[in-house]
Amino acid sequence: MSDEKTSPAVEPTEHTAAPTHTPAGRPTGWMHKGFRVAGHEFWYASPIVQLVMVALVCFLCPGMFNALGGLGAGGQVDATAQNNASTALYSVFAVVAFFSGTIVNTLGVKLTLSFGGLGYCIYAASFLSYNHNENFGFVIFAGAFLGLCAGLLWTAQGTIMMSYPHEEKKGRYIALFWIIFNMGAVIGSLIPLGQNINSTGTGPVNDGTYVGFIVLMFVGAVLALFLVNASSVIRDDGSKVILMKNPSWKTEFQGLIDTITQAPWVILLFPMFFASNTFYTYQQNDFNGAHFNTRTRALNNTLYWTSQILGAIVFGYGLDYGKARRSVRAKVSFIALSVVMLVVWGGGWDWQRKQAPREVVESKTVQYVGYDWTDGGDKFIGPMFLMMFYGFFDAAWQTSIYWYMGALSNSGRKAANLAGFYKGIQSAGAAVFWALDGTKQPYNTMFGATWGLVTGALIFAAPVIWLKIKDTVTIEEDLKFSDETVADVAPTSVVVTQRKEEEA
Repeated sequence: MSDEKTSPAVEPTEHTAAPTHTPAGRPTGWMHKGFRVAGHEFWYASPIVQLVMVALVCFLCPGMFNALGGLGAGGQVDATAQNNASTALYSVFAVVAFFSGTIVNTLGVKLTLSFGGLGYCIYAASFLSYNHNENFGFVIFAGAFLGLCAGLLWTAQGTIMMSYPHEEKKGRYIALFWIIFNMGAVIGSLIPLGQNINSTGTGPVNDGTYVGFIVLMFVGAVLALFLVNASSVIRDDGSKVILMKNPSWKTEFQGLIDTITQAPWVILLFPMFFASNTFYTYQQNDFNGAHFNTRTRALNNTLYWTSQILGAIVFGYGLDYGKARRSVRAKVSFIALSVVMLVVWGGGWDWQRKQAPREVVESKTVQYVGYDWTDGGDKFIGPMFLMMFYGFFDAAWQTSIYWYMGALSNSGRKAANLAGFYKGIQSAGAAVFWALDGTKQPYNTMFGATWGLVTGALIFAAPVIWLKIKDTVTIEEDLKFSDETVADVAPTSVVVTQRKEEEA
């Protein structure tokens, strides 16, 4: 835990005003000293400040990665290099992330996030190199190395987002993270849009696009070093994140096993995890990358990530709607997610079945001319809105999964393991679908496999969402997964009451 001194619990009276900077139960060091913004008090080691910081890290690292990937083929014309790099990326990601909860719980979120950010810089650099020498091996290596780094980064991020906020604020924290994170993809996607706005043909993006991504990703990796570890975070009521007092590789590996054995029904969420990144392959390569020219791909990419922000706001804030019990909100969100899925993917199939097949688009003898934004109608206006709805659905899906996991536990230790399972299984699904695309499966096949998987995943997840999400999880229940006590983590008022009862 933090080595800073803790101010005594003093009740304010008419002669003693409540302290401004270090209220009862909050340490007196610099990271817990309060400051005011727009009438609200914050401190550096508060959940909201740390969430914003990790969101900015993801804004600069995976946010830019998403902008690059959203162009289709990693900004290239031929998707072969990116398909193989993505297969390597998600294969390594799947293995590392499954066990990364142990690493995050042992080393802390700061180091794992910073190291994770480095892989994104190298990945973007590999495509810059490919623009000049077509060094296929470097792209594959960069994809595999990013798999290692991303597994650590996303597990640490999930730990912060699910375990730092109070139960009633988790949806809003998830939404806030998703808004800032996807602003990275939006702004990042404006780089290639601006640089290729006059390119009416189909070709790779220019070097300046890749250099811009590399610089921003490196800044994100450095920013992660300014985070604090979870043991220093104090909520506004004086409560702390539930961890292990003395974590070791042995205890955290055992915690990984306990996460499954103590609640084996969580496995029913695994298909939802598996499906959660599979739709990127179709949407980015087989929809946007295949059927549009360079500048229109860039515009679609910008609209896609912008729509993610709207999806996060609608579902994130809706999941925190205070006038309905949490168990009710879980059921309503599941129904809403199912309806959105059927409408969006049903519309997607109506468009996809009318398009040129892969063998025509990728023909070496006859050049296929991608749609331009000046074409209008079914060639651009319709698919433009479809791309926006795909983005909205993706944010709704991801936001719901994080909220469902956060509703199962408030423990930082368990959250790290759940986040690791989520990102590991998610990456396994992505690896399978990037590999399928690499074998040149028909576009209709890729669409059908994705839609079918998403539908099946919701069916498997229904019992957990319907039966296992309760209105609250007690602190005593969360502490079963830790060596801490109520006095270590409870709100200051609870600890004071407990001590009074013990003295009596």
